[in-house]
Amino acid sequence: MNKDGQLTEAYHPHLADLVDASALKDFSNDQLEATAGEIRDVLCNLLATRTAHFASNLGVVELCLALHCEFDFRTDRLIWDTGHQIYPHKLVTGRYHEFPSIRTQGGLMGYPNPSESEYDLFMTGHAGCSVSTAVGLRSGDILVGQEKRRTVAVIGDGAFPSGIVFEALNNAGELEDDLTIVLNDNKMSICPRVGSVAGYLDRLRGNPYYTGLKSEIGKLLEQIPMLGDPAERFLAQMKEGVKAGLLGGMLFEELNIRYIGPIDGHDIPLLRKYLAMVREMKGPVLLHVVTEKGHGYKPAAADPVYFHTPPAFEDRDGKPIARKSDGLPAFTNHARDSISAALADNEKVSVITAAMCQGNKLEPVREKFPKQFFDVGICESHAVAFAAGQCKSGARPIVDIYSTFLQRSYDQIFQEVCLQDLPVVFMMDRAGLTGPDGPTHHGVYDIGYMRMFPNMVVMAPAYAQEVEMMLSAALQHDHPCGIRYPKASAMQLENIPAPIEIGKSEVIREGDDGTIVAFGATLENALAAADLLAEELSIRVINARFAKPIDLDMVRDSIQSSRFVLTVEEHTKVGGFGSAFIEAAVSERLDTRSVYTVGLPDSFVEHGDRNDLLHQCGLSPQALADQCRQAAKEAGIDRSFSSSSVTTK
Repeated sequence: MNKDGQLTEAYHPHLADLVDASALKDFSNDQLEATAGEIRDVLCNLLATRTAHFASNLGVVELCLALHCEFDFRTDRLIWDTGHQIYPHKLVTGRYHEFPSIRTQGGLMGYPNPSESEYDLFMTGHAGCSVSTAVGLRSGDILVGQEKRRTVAVIGDGAFPSGIVFEALNNAGELEDDLTIVLNDNKMSICPRVGSVAGYLDRLRGNPYYTGLKSEIGKLLEQIPMLGDPAERFLAQMKEGVKAGLLGGMLFEELNIRYIGPIDGHDIPLLRKYLAMVREMKGPVLLHVVTEKGHGYKPAAADPVYFHTPPAFEDRDGKPIARKSDGLPAFTNHARDSISAALADNEKVSVITAAMCQGNKLEPVREKFPKQFFDVGICESHAVAFAAGQCKSGARPIVDIYSTFLQRSYDQIFQEVCLQDLPVVFMMDRAGLTGPDGPTHHGVYDIGYMRMFPNMVVMAPAYAQEVEMMLSAALQHDHPCGIRYPKASAMQLENIPAPIEIGKSEVIREGDDGTIVAFGATLENALAAADLLAEELSIRVINARFAKPIDLDMVRDSIQSSRFVLTVEEHTKVGGFGSAFIEAAVSERLDTRSVYTVGLPDSFVEHGDRNDLLHQCGLSPQALADQCRQAAKEAGIDRSFSSSSVTTK
């Protein structure tokens, strides 16, 4: 990079010259190895400027190059499952010069994005769907007369146990359409993967009978003559037993999916050889590729969990020195500590996560309470149904999952939890805008999809002390509860918080002109907006606490005692807290003409700095103050007020 942080052609000559990936087909092995080195250098330079997905991208460099050498994905089909390992793909498909903008507002997305390039087919950000979409792509191409197109899905071993993957394999085996599934096996999801499928892949990887030998054994077995009964039955059983013992991959073979591998995922010539072979095979084929997460950068290979999405760091003689971040502890830290306290207080309380132990910062909980901690892998639907089973047995499970990933278990929240009225507690981390991760990861729909269910309670802490208070209240409540909180620092309330009472709000600041009703962490910006308006308007600020059941007394009093009301939430306005407020007001036959709902638009919010996105969506202190001024103007308020008219709890 130059002094302005821009990539220079002289520094990465192979990448700089790539208009698209087609030129890679003519590269020699030495040129491909040099290109791999350039990609890793670019990735390391990026981490000097901002946090980004790192170890996963280092692990697929050679695989990415080999794929683009053997296929032409301008016409062929390529789906990267989950999509966070897309950086090498972007660098070789004509986006090298834009790469410094990745994960910044207006720049490249950190996931596949069809609006950026013809090489990206789906905006993928959740795990497990690649095989399904690939099966559909191949089927669709056949339907529209494009049989010559090849279809490839690349899926990691961490995502592979997802239920939808096996649904897709079941369908692929029946359809028998040509399809290449590349299983990128690095023994990891974000954390080390769990479950019996992981054990099965470990056994395949440890099998000394690699593809060449297995092929010869297979041919030999096919030549065993079948004699009369009962010798025929015996030899047939022996044949299948030997195949199962030596050939490996029988799980896939029995599903009518040809299994090839495992092979070294960092050997470009070997990868090209096998990709060329499976490209010409008929029917669905699974190529098992073994890679190392963090490959090429020793610290990342040694600790791929930390280096999945590390903070920005400077490399000093091979040692990464992370930049220290200022600020108060995040809501996630308080959630972890509250969960730990709950598990310590009651051995019947458990915590369940879906391969996000590191993201939810639960490693200390896992170490301290191994019998009460359950990581089910990237299987959110199972996680919720599993929690329902525990709950029915008398346990008190806490399901700790990102808001955006909990969407995957929608039916189980409905059928297994709410319909049975089981007191499962949902801790919805990363609720709201997640900044540079963008629209695939923003947790801005959970209020809408949770509050519609009978028996469900939906709440949100506004400050640090409320996290433990709300979890404690939820564990004492005999009905399902959802607690949402953002990927952000949690402010501390100076005064003693009001006790948590289900369905009751909290007045934080008194005022005579207008009222801001803030749900969750938006309270901090609401208070800041009231401060900005102190000499103009006297603003009452309420911490709503609950979207369901909503505080009807608060709704009634806010409308009747204020000239205008602003509801504020880090969630879509459609179906969110503001909608709940309006619904409650209408049910009480209140005039809602002076009620303004402030939230996210009915469109997907792009990636960028969280504070910038909040301002863009009207949720920054200045933006909220401006909306209060406009509301006051429409209400006929034209007086100025001094700060002495404002009192704070």
